[in-house]
Amino acid sequence: MKQLVLDLGAEPAHSLASFEVGQNAEAAALMAQFVDRTSREHFAYLWGAVGVGKSHLLKALATSGDEAAQARARYISPFSIESEFVYSPEVDLYLLDDCEKLSPLAQIDAFALFNEIRANNAFMVCSGNVAPAVLPVREDLRTRMGWGLVYQIHGLTDEEKGAALAAAAAARGLTLSTGVIPYLLSHFQRDMRSLSTLLDALDQYSLETQRPITLPLLREWLQAEAKE
Repeated sequence: MKQLVLDLGAEPAHSLASFEVGQNAEAAALMAQFVDRTSREHFAYLWGAVGVGKSHLLKALATSGDEAAQARARYISPFSIESEFVYSPEVDLYLLDDCEKLSPLAQIDAFALFNEIRANNAFMVCSGNVAPAVLPVREDLRTRMGWGLVYQIHGLTDEEKGAALAAAAAARGLTLSTGVIPYLLSHFQRDMRSLSTLLDALDQYSLETQRPITLPLLREWLQAEAKE
């Protein structure tokens, strides 16, 4: 499988609408409730492999809803400054990403934040690469990670990825010849961000050469990329 190096450019906008749901309909529906602050559960934990969309969902929660809802949400990475882990009365939705990467000090801050969120009836969604029970953090924090609903986020199947790429191409007004999508799925990085970036690059090359996107064009573009 070719690990094509691409400039992914600026971080793309994240939204719940752009999340490819696949087998994750129940989790996606719950995230919409968190945006509206209508969920009966105030805590949720999402886990799964790299590239399945956990960070996408958390960042989407931080930027979804009306302006008031967005102002009351805070995205926190393991490397955020200490003050980001401090509870604020004006924030009622906290989004803690990549919990397996929390430093010992950040784990202490996260533990305190969990307690404040619960005491103030706020909301929190966390993510990690494994389920809470085996998360490599201190035991009292691990227990809090499992306070609410826990969902494994499943990656898309090849069929679902193919359908998503076809839909993305159609939205751009592109026509892909037979074989292009299977070739992309079998020869390149398989996460949707990388595949979407490849599609963007092919679109640009197609415009530059004034030719439709076919397998010969794809191979020609790959040769051109390899020479750069």
